[in-house]
Amino acid sequence: QVQLVESGGGLVQAGGSLRLTCAASGLTFSSYGMGWFRQAPGKEREFVAGISRSAANTYYADSVNGRFTISRDNAKNTVYLIMNSLKPEDTAVYYCAATPRGNSNYVTTFGSFYAYWGQGTQVTVSS
Repeated sequence: QVQLVESGGGLVQAGGSLRLTCAASGLTFSSYGMGWFRQAPGKEREFVAGISRSAANTYYADSVNGRFTISRDNAKNTVYLIMNSLKPEDTAVYYCAATPRGNSNYVTTFGSFYAYWGQGTQVTVSS
């Protein structure tokens, strides 16, 4: 079955950095666009970043643009999220997700378009 397993979360001070990793199995990874979402306590899940199958296209939420970088390695079935200049408001559970929609350059911000989700990894940024 399809599995997405996130890792790399933790506790970091404001201004610090983390790298999240999502390892995928049970699917043809290169046929899926990938995304990162997050959910803070008491808030709705929100889109953070997305990357197309080919890695040619990426898209970021305004709140993280310029601080976060999404990338993927199709040979390793892995997607990454490098988070720099972290802020307390970045505190959330971060989820990776996979979508089969669209062509090789497709990126979507809509969570409902993603078919598979990981269990999440906690990121806590202290002030």
